[in-house]
Amino acid sequence: MSAIAEMTRNVGKIGLFFASILRASVPNASFRAELTKEIYKIGARSLPIIAVGGAFVGLVLTLQGYRTLAIFGASNSLSTLLGLSLYRELGPVLTALLFIGRAGSSIAAELGLMRATDQITALNLMAIDPVGKAVAPRFWAAVLSVPLLTGFFCSFAIAASYLEAVHVLGLDAGYFWSALKENVDFVDDFIVALWKSAVFGGVAALIASYVGFNAEPTIEGTSVATTKAVVNASLLVLMLNFVMSALLFR
Repeated sequence: MSAIAEMTRNVGKIGLFFASILRASVPNASFRAELTKEIYKIGARSLPIIAVGGAFVGLVLTLQGYRTLAIFGASNSLSTLLGLSLYRELGPVLTALLFIGRAGSSIAAELGLMRATDQITALNLMAIDPVGKAVAPRFWAAVLSVPLLTGFFCSFAIAASYLEAVHVLGLDAGYFWSALKENVDFVDDFIVALWKSAVFGGVAALIASYVGFNAEPTIEGTSVATTKAVVNASLLVLMLNFVMSALLFR
């Protein structure tokens, strides 16, 4: 019972922390400047790892999918398998996990160091809301960046798949694109993938921010907070993906 009570308390604290982020999200000039900086820092700088990850996921899916479909004489359905797998599941989930490893850990570490070096205390002493200054821009930057990163991830995966399927495996290029266009729906697959990605980005940033913001004010506390943020956010994204997929794709 004590573990359940502790989990309930943590959920409540995270809920209150989320409410404080919403209250502190005032779209003034200072907030917009911080938001733009964070979008570049945690969004644009994540593009290289997203591009490389997406390309190799596309290559692996193409290789394994072709081998499996060829057994049943359905190798021409390769692009359909690829598109549905990417937009419905793999694109949002893998992008979120890569984002957590690259940017989520950075958010937790930065806030943990701010706690350890008394920068958060200094903001309070200057009557500046530390949540509005340090947390809210990072949260909304993640919500806006992860859907865009998911789009890039899927684009690089499909481009790499096309090169391998057509120029290595010998599939017809026209059929590859026509099957992808006919079977991947813009709203039910692409738009839903973006919504899932926005939720995953918000959850990742919320967990990373909460753990870093409330870390022990020591270097060791910052290290522990960074590890907890990556592990907890990754597991929560995987659990949320199952729930959202069960509700959205019936």
